[in-house]
Amino acid sequence: MQEEVRPAGCGHKGRQWLSVRWHALLRRLRRLPFWLRLGIAGVGAWFLLLVALDRVFPPPPLDPAYARVVLDSQGKPLRAFADTSGVWRYPVTLAQVSPRYIEALLGYEDRHFWQHPGVNPYAMARGIWQWLRYGRAVSGGSTLTMQVARLIEPYQRSIPGKLRQMARALQLEWHYDKRTLLTVYLNRAPFGGNLEGVQAASFAYLGKSAAKLTHAEAALLAVLPQAPSRYRPDRHPERARAARDKVMQRLVRQDTWSESVWELGRIEPVLARGHFTPMEAPLFARLAANSQPGALVHTTIDGDLQRWLEDRVESYIRRFPEQTSAALLLVDNQTMAVRAYVGSAEYGNLRRHGYLDMVQAIRSPGSTLKPFIYGLALDAGLVHSASLLSDAPRLGSDYRPANFTGAFQGPVTLTQALQQSLNVPAVQVLEALGPDTLVNRLDNAGVRLALSDKPNPAIALGAAGIRLEQLVALYSALARQGQVAMPVWLAGQQAVSRPLLSPGAAWIVWHILSTQGRADQPFASEATGRVNRLAWKTGTSYGYRDSWALGVSGRWTIGVWLGRPDGTPLPGFYGQSAAIPLLLSVYSRLGDTSPLPAQPNTVSEAEICWPLGRRISATQAGTCLQHQSAWLLDERDPPTLPDPMDWPSPLRKVAQTGEGKPTLARCSDAEGFAWRALWPLSLEPWRRLDERRQRLLASHCAGEAHGADQQAPIRIVALGEGNLIRSQRYRLQPRVLGGIGKAHWFLNGERLRWDGDQVLSAAGRYQLVVVDEAGNSDRIEFRLENPS
Repeated sequence: MQEEVRPAGCGHKGRQWLSVRWHALLRRLRRLPFWLRLGIAGVGAWFLLLVALDRVFPPPPLDPAYARVVLDSQGKPLRAFADTSGVWRYPVTLAQVSPRYIEALLGYEDRHFWQHPGVNPYAMARGIWQWLRYGRAVSGGSTLTMQVARLIEPYQRSIPGKLRQMARALQLEWHYDKRTLLTVYLNRAPFGGNLEGVQAASFAYLGKSAAKLTHAEAALLAVLPQAPSRYRPDRHPERARAARDKVMQRLVRQDTWSESVWELGRIEPVLARGHFTPMEAPLFARLAANSQPGALVHTTIDGDLQRWLEDRVESYIRRFPEQTSAALLLVDNQTMAVRAYVGSAEYGNLRRHGYLDMVQAIRSPGSTLKPFIYGLALDAGLVHSASLLSDAPRLGSDYRPANFTGAFQGPVTLTQALQQSLNVPAVQVLEALGPDTLVNRLDNAGVRLALSDKPNPAIALGAAGIRLEQLVALYSALARQGQVAMPVWLAGQQAVSRPLLSPGAAWIVWHILSTQGRADQPFASEATGRVNRLAWKTGTSYGYRDSWALGVSGRWTIGVWLGRPDGTPLPGFYGQSAAIPLLLSVYSRLGDTSPLPAQPNTVSEAEICWPLGRRISATQAGTCLQHQSAWLLDERDPPTLPDPMDWPSPLRKVAQTGEGKPTLARCSDAEGFAWRALWPLSLEPWRRLDERRQRLLASHCAGEAHGADQQAPIRIVALGEGNLIRSQRYRLQPRVLGGIGKAHWFLNGERLRWDGDQVLSAAGRYQLVVVDEAGNSDRIEFRLENPS
């Protein structure tokens, strides 16, 4: 038989076809008996009524306003931010819940959940009969779908309310599939207090995910929503045990669980933690929750490590004044993922300003920027690792810093200057590099300093603002071939790298910082066989307001800040004493076995000469006064930086006798000339007498003489080198011989402004330096003891 084809168009032919089909249907209905036609009309009317009611009274939305839950890298909650009603709901899917819980829930609450249309007539009839017979409710007739209807739309416990609940259940089954409705129950079932949903209850009471429940735990959580207050395991463990056992017995009778499950489950104790809202990494969690929308915020935090570090910082801070706080940040260098984030020492402690996130606070960096000053200078070809730097008074400059320890050390290598965090050499190199260059290069790498003025040399000592997060990003570049990337804390987030240093410069700086001693490893690696894998640097801001410690290994970068959040000084505490012990204890806990950063092929080792700073092969005979071993970058051996108080060239051509010795005779009697290498003028007091200019430059006939070369050297008199003075109050009254112009005095690195004497009462070692207006200087050291 040929199949009838409906016209495709909607014009005259289409309407004609519909009219024919409609009349044919009416003719067939007229042939039916009257009672059957009446029944069909009634069913149609009921159907139309139900459709109309469904449109007028649609089901409430199923998805609740979930809490914001911040999770660690293993999916465990760190902190939950309740919804607008103060309820903590942890969203979960059916696949994320243990099958044991689903078995317990359906076996105890609704065995025929997958078959009934939302209402179980048999269960309802049984419940009504038992109520009529015993005068009370013996077993409930509600299905899980009816309970979902009550959860999304509460009603009064009455017959009209029950009928309304049943109608909603049927409506829900019409609109949604069974798995969707079961998921709604898993997320909205009440578990006591402000807990809703099995996942929230599992973490709150049992400290684990609902995916890892035992049979006994699954039975407990299945029965708990029946009477949350009565069966709360943290308040009524015996009631909870009895209810749990009842569920397990029923499932055994149903052959859902085996008898062995019952035997093992019944002896499992009810050990519930106190009902709580998770509050781990609270300041970090707030930051993460504000960074990403959604109910679940997945982060990179290592929850176990985070908890240990929070406890470690809290216990460590107790040795400091009560207004003190601390912060710590730990990142994985490979991905720059944050593994631990401690924003304050004691969250909630008002005395310690525990609500302030000091990882994000802008503070003075102290000396922590020095490694990057030297690293950029290495890349610029200004210095190498053994460059001769001057740690001496700086009269030829507008900025004249002193060292943290007070005294000057004279000639030092770049390595010594960085390891000892000397201030004057860092400023010397920054002036050669240019403060603008430092600020711009950091800015290009994604680290913008907070400046109150235009860039200046004081930045080397902390005259800027920076966050701990930024410092950690900078120091991680030492193990990441000079690439800077800001830490990331959201799962799946990719770090964005920007260049700051060349791989060679980064490695040289890392190597310098890793070869200094560590307080927690007092014996040399040659004796213990323990290889130091950590490069570290400390810093202290002006007035002891901020103590810093930064550590970098092949895998980890750790940053520690300690101080008072309100910015008041913390006298007597500085990076070396306050921050580095915490950093070293944390690093020891990590058990780091990562490989050391590999030496790039752009780095080589060579012997260089002082005072000129060039390789031996590039130094004229007789001008190599001292050998140093240096790391060179790209085979470059830049000369010693010029002394602003000295001649442009450190070489002098002098007359000498036939035996090659400088002569004091008239130049016409000299038999030859030779080149002499001069130490920077500011370093004269630290050289032997035979290395000073008056001996090296016995004659100046070979060229124009410099005024300072011709003058008698300045000398301190009335106090001898190495003198031991016993006095309770010693009046220092030194005098000088020689020199040009006014004498400038420095005691332990501090400029003295006096009228001829200075009273000393504190016992200890003192360094006295005098500098004239031409840059000539002299130095003595003495010791003062207070007689008993």
